[in-house]
This record gives sequence, C-alpha cells and structure tokens, in this order.
Amino acid sequence: MKPGRIPSVPDRFGVYVHVPFCERKCPYCDFYSVEGTDLKDRYLNALHREIARASRRPNAAAVDTIYIGGGTPSLLTPDEIERLLGEIGRCFTIAGDAERTIEVNPGTTTRESLRMLRQLGMNRLSIGVQSFDDRVLTFLGRIHTVAEARSCIETARAVGFENISIDLIFGIPGQSRRGWEDTLKEALALSPDHVSAYSLIVEEQTPLFALVKSGSVVPVTEEEEAAQFTLTMSFLEDSGYDHYEVSNYARPSCRSRHNSAYWHHHNYLGFGPSAHSFWVDARSGEAWRWANVRQVGGYCDLLWREGSPVAMAEELGTRELVNEMIFLGLRSDGLSLPALTNDLGYELSGEQRTYLHQLLARNLAVLSGGTVRLTREGFLFCDEICSHLMTS
Repeated sequence: MKPGRIPSVPDRFGVYVHVPFCERKCPYCDFYSVEGTDLKDRYLNALHREIARASRRPNAAAVDTIYIGGGTPSLLTPDEIERLLGEIGRCFTIAGDAERTIEVNPGTTTRESLRMLRQLGMNRLSIGVQSFDDRVLTFLGRIHTVAEARSCIETARAVGFENISIDLIFGIPGQSRRGWEDTLKEALALSPDHVSAYSLIVEEQTPLFALVKSGSVVPVTEEEEAAQFTLTMSFLEDSGYDHYEVSNYARPSCRSRHNSAYWHHHNYLGFGPSAHSFWVDARSGEAWRWANVRQVGGYCDLLWREGSPVAMAEELGTRELVNEMIFLGLRSDGLSLPALTNDLGYELSGEQRTYLHQLLARNLAVLSGGTVRLTREGFLFCDEICSHLMTS
C-alpha cells in the first residue's frame, strides 16, 4: 500500500525524555529501565547530544509539551533536570504556555526536590502512587509507603503544583473490590487533578509473569477485572472526572496535553533509550515513526559512534494510519468518520459498517456528529471492538 498522508498537523510538537533508571525495578513493569544510576552521567551526555542532533529537524516549530518519564526521573538531581531543560530550550523554541510534566516516585522525593522542580518550571506532576494499601504496594515491589504517597501529594500541592496526576493500578491478585474502592476513595480525598487507572497486565519477560506461570500468583478473573474497571469508571465519573481515554480521567481543563497529542497523531520527538517518535512532514504529509534502541549502554555507544540511536524506523502507509486512527480514537475522544475520509481518504467497508451498527444497537457505542464513541460497557470490550473495526 502507498505511504499514508496526513494533510495537516499542529505547528507545535511534544518532547518526551525517557530516564531509564530505577532504585529498584518493579516485578510487573515492562517499561525499559535498569536498577541503579551507574550509567547516569554517560546517559546524560548522550541524551544532550541526541537532543542537539534533533534540533536540525525541518518544520520543528514550538514545543507544546515536555514529558520526562521513565524509569524514575526523580532520581535525577534538580541540577541535572535544569541542564536537561536548558538543552531543550537551547535547541528548540518552547511555547510560553507549554505543559511540562515530570514523573516522580514518592519514595525518591523530598519537599526540597519538589520545590526545586516547581521553580525549574515543571507545572505538572505525575506521581506513581499505584495503591493506597501498603500490602498491595509490597506485592507490587514499590519502594514507597502509603504515608509517603500521601505526603508527596500534599507537599507537591503546598510547594505550588496546581496540576497533579496520580497513577493507580487495579486488578491486582489478592486485592478485593472493596479494597480497590478504598484506594479510589483515599485518592479522591487528596483531590488530584488527573487520575490514570490501569489494569495490571502480566507482561512476558517480567518477574510477575514467571510467578504466574509457576502458579505462585493467581491473576484475578476477567469478571473481577471487568467489575473493578466498571467501578473505576462510575466512581470517577460520578466524582466529576472526565473519562477522556480508556485509562485516564481528568478534572475540567486538566487533561494531559502531552498524552492527548499521541492519541491525535500530533508530532512528538522521543529522546533516550527505548523512546518512540512520530513525525509528519508539513510539506509532503508523509508520516514516520521510529524508536531508539532499548539498552542504555547501546544507546550511548550508538550516539557517539554513529550519531543516531535509532533501532527501528518506518514510513507509515494508509493502512497503518487508518488502523491507528481507529484504535486511538475509540480509546479516547472517539473515532471521527469524517476525519477518516477527509484526512486519510478512507471509507469504512460494508462489513465494518455492519459491525458498527451492531455496536450501536447493543449500546456499546454511540454515534454523534459523525463521531463514534464507546460507552462505559463498550470500554470493557475496547480491544475486541478495535480489532474488529481495524482493516487488514
């Protein structure tokens, strides 16, 4: 199939920086990271080199969002973060109203470090809480306690953060529905502006996968996972949070601008080992995606030896872009049928339209203004629905 074309994209773009260090790696985590910070100085030198190299990219206008994720970015010192932000600002124009997010682990922050982050211009904090049950935190291998999580949120607010997001996990073996509801209640008592609530996924190549395979850990049933997801949706929506993506809930005006850009095919550049990028050329409309090598030592070696740490790059064809628009749209604000036609020149097939009508009849989706949105019940079957609608 011919390369895909996206006729226009916003003139702003996002920047993601992956910090691949953790004090201790969680047994369920599939994101790339390593324990300890022995390679931190070497990584930072290579990271600055990669950012400088990317500054030559054509039609790179203003940076709209900066997201420092990991790993555990709060293992970087304030001076290291200041130099990182300075390098981004030296190489690109950062919009005055840019959203600047950094992920922090409650076990690696202090009042002073949070105060410094705010002074450096970080205006959004993503706190990896995961649970307000110490037994669950122990099972997940987290290095913080409930008391530390609570203190981190309260301190962040006290030092001036007005946009605080917290991550939570449900569907954890041994956790009851009542226990999950208690975590949601305690979370909302702390008034976060944004909540990301994820179902625990047993990923291959993780210690948790080995425990499940050996029978030492028994995953929750699909029925219990669905019940906890339903509870999450109703609890947060009824508390005034906008359910704007399958795992994300926000108070008014507090959606993650950075993550929303991913879901709407806006340009973003990823820096660091395992980071992904997506870019549409403003002149041709051609769309590219690439990913860096998933190994910090290799990342550093490649940058100094060959100038690029890219391990995979592909020009996206119409099929790939259509499928991504279907998948990302149904997971978030909805799938715009006019956009499929106007932006990508794609019309749903007869089989796809028949399936769509079935979704509407079963109240798994609603159609308004040409946009298909999943209902609460539809979100329970999101992956299945997407796979049926995507083109082969």
